[in-house]
Amino acid sequence: MLLVRYGELALKKRNRRMFEERLLHNIRQKLDPFSGVTVQQTFGRMFVHLNGADAVSITQALQQVFGIVSVSPVVRTELDIGEVKGAALALMEKHDMPNVTFKVETQRANKQFPLTSQEVNREVGAHVLRNTRHLKVDVHEPDYPLTVEIRPQGVFLYTERFPGLGGLPVGTSGKVMLLLSGGIDSPVAGYFTMKRGVEIEAVHFHSYPYTSERSLKKVEDLTRQLAVYGGPIHLHVVPFTEIQTNIREQCEESFTITVMRRFMFRIAQQLAEKRGALALSTGESLGQVASQTLESMRAINEVVQLPVLRPLIGMDKQEIIGVSKEIGTYETSILPYEDCCTVFVPKSPQTRPNLERTRQNEANLDVEELVNDAVQHTEMKTFTLDDKREFASYFD
Repeated sequence: MLLVRYGELALKKRNRRMFEERLLHNIRQKLDPFSGVTVQQTFGRMFVHLNGADAVSITQALQQVFGIVSVSPVVRTELDIGEVKGAALALMEKHDMPNVTFKVETQRANKQFPLTSQEVNREVGAHVLRNTRHLKVDVHEPDYPLTVEIRPQGVFLYTERFPGLGGLPVGTSGKVMLLLSGGIDSPVAGYFTMKRGVEIEAVHFHSYPYTSERSLKKVEDLTRQLAVYGGPIHLHVVPFTEIQTNIREQCEESFTITVMRRFMFRIAQQLAEKRGALALSTGESLGQVASQTLESMRAINEVVQLPVLRPLIGMDKQEIIGVSKEIGTYETSILPYEDCCTVFVPKSPQTRPNLERTRQNEANLDVEELVNDAVQHTEMKTFTLDDKREFASYFD
């Protein structure tokens, strides 16, 4: 079996049960493709019973579930010191090579067990030393720490810990609408938003024919990649061509990016209210480009009442690229298919837009009608873990 550990959940006190139940749900959802695998919850731990399934594949799947701190393949014995010593020897024999060291560390959660932690350390360590040729003890920096967990359900032994993502289980902190472009930043923002337990729905602004169907496919692929970490994700595709055409015809060229972003936020807020989302999330990082200065953020934020989360606000581009490579979105993000943000970029965009002039630029636009029409014709696509896609429209 596999031992699953979680960290922050243990600090939630009265809310702990809700967090654990959500983590259990997310683990079972993630492992649904693996036939015969079952998950058991105990106090402070979860156990995945493999029942013949591949331990490596399941460990890798668990490493993609937010809320899990680490995973260990374990051997279980009855509450009997003889069985414990036999299992310990079987685990350590495969490491019996020259210059290899080990250490026994016992965690005695079951105080009814007749031996203390130190007594178990001594007996198990001595048994391994007597029955192997090369192994030596190093209590400070062992090559293989052998952990013995004594719990009411039995004794669990392991030598390996595979790190998890940490954070909180997705679905424990509400829902957020992620503004998802085809670039590098916004998928990383979605990843960090989910890490804090937030369920995300994505909204993408598509300006066909100025942006191709391949650019939309790129965003769908990014949504699918994020679903690896957060479960099924709804992608809302907003027709944005008419809005951008009106902006280009009616607004000063240098203000088009600012006005365009204000429309995006208005639309995203309406979609969020329809879907029960409590905030917006974006991939903006302070000072990277024209629309990411404080003055721009102030001008854009003015049009919405929902909180706007910016998980990347303190990161530089190289840090963001590093994360995108780790989570598997980078290669998709750099495909040369432009989105609506890049197609209509002016030669000299306002980097510190004046708020009053921004409002004046919108004065000739029928903002309410354009926003409502875009929301009315938005389509929703659902991307699930097994790559099955279901299509829906708000007004079918």
